[in-house]
Amino acid sequence: MRYEILGPLRVRDGDECTSISARKIETVLAVLLIRSDQVVAPDQLMTEIWADCPPRRASAGLHVYISQVRKFLARPGQDRNPVVTQPPGYLLRKGRDEIDFHEFLQLMNQGRTHMKERHYEAASRCLERALGLWYGPVLGDLRNGPIIDGFVTWMMESRMECQEMLGDAHLQLGRHRELVGRLYPLTAENPLRESFYRQLMLALYRSERQADALKVYQCARSILNDELGLEPCRALRDLHQAILVDDDQLELRAS
Repeated sequence: MRYEILGPLRVRDGDECTSISARKIETVLAVLLIRSDQVVAPDQLMTEIWADCPPRRASAGLHVYISQVRKFLARPGQDRNPVVTQPPGYLLRKGRDEIDFHEFLQLMNQGRTHMKERHYEAASRCLERALGLWYGPVLGDLRNGPIIDGFVTWMMESRMECQEMLGDAHLQLGRHRELVGRLYPLTAENPLRESFYRQLMLALYRSERQADALKVYQCARSILNDELGLEPCRALRDLHQAILVDDDQLELRAS
């Protein structure tokens, strides 16, 4: 089986793709997947399901939800269910099954290694594959407790890091013109992420759009000033000055 949570939770078994419509049961499976091969205590699961307001029979309710998750994951000919009771709680055994966010992190780490080694083409391929695994907001709109919320934050930050590395790889490969179209929406979606402005300014400059690059800086400066009362970071300020003087250090160097 393959578990996918880089979007609304779904489970693939061959050509069959299934999902859970009951939110509390989906929450239980999501937590067990996030903590796969680790024991999750009942109290942790109940917090994810009911936050700080568990019902009187919360423990009995949790047993029902665990049973429903097991039923959902049961397959003909299966030796044992992936979800097992292991004191002091429950555990999802991954075994040979796949979880998409594990693949995403592996590909991103491979891309990071290639970047450090200046193998930009290989880095680009890994990072493109990693980002291609996303098919929507992580776990859809499933939010409630610290485990899921923390996981979603981690994945969103990792995704932005992946996008940043991919942008740097494309700049190193001379793909600045195609990068412009990707970066405009990224700056709009992440208006306080200065690295995307930096990449966009450099991509525009190398695309013979110096005026547009300077406009991006002014936009970034205005947003940061209005939102946080801050000036752009040194990297953005230095890049802005280099564009103003048409510094030839900004040109792509053959490696």
